[in-house]
Amino acid sequence: MKKIIYLSLTLIIISCGATKGVTDKKTAVKTELRDNSTFLLKEISTDPTYGLDQTNPIEVGGVDKEEGPLNEQRFLNALAGPNGEKISYYRAGSCCAVESENGFMGVALLDNYRVTWDGTKDTVSIYINMYDYGLLKAPVGFTIR
Repeated sequence: MKKIIYLSLTLIIISCGATKGVTDKKTAVKTELRDNSTFLLKEISTDPTYGLDQTNPIEVGGVDKEEGPLNEQRFLNALAGPNGEKISYYRAGSCCAVESENGFMGVALLDNYRVTWDGTKDTVSIYINMYDYGLLKAPVGFTIR
């Protein structure tokens, strides 16, 4: 019975919210580390949807190496506020089904992080895919630490 319910929910998620990623899921993109807890980012995206919209998540990968959550933190640790401010973040939860050959039955859920920094009253949502790899950039409105 549990399997039937789980399969039904998975199919509903797929039909209601599946989005297609922007990078080739079969190609692992090489990422560099600044240190063990921080990716080395080299550019800021010019795409206003990159990471800030669930249809264009940041693809940090790592689930294949049991480093998915660590890669999410490595990415966030590489960001700074618009004027170089130190950011703080927390994981708000999983959401948003996306197609992924690396996910369960071809589907993965994104993680949503809420990000803020000193001097702002706003909290920014960042959508991260830990199942697939893509070129990493800072989202519009952020700088690189």
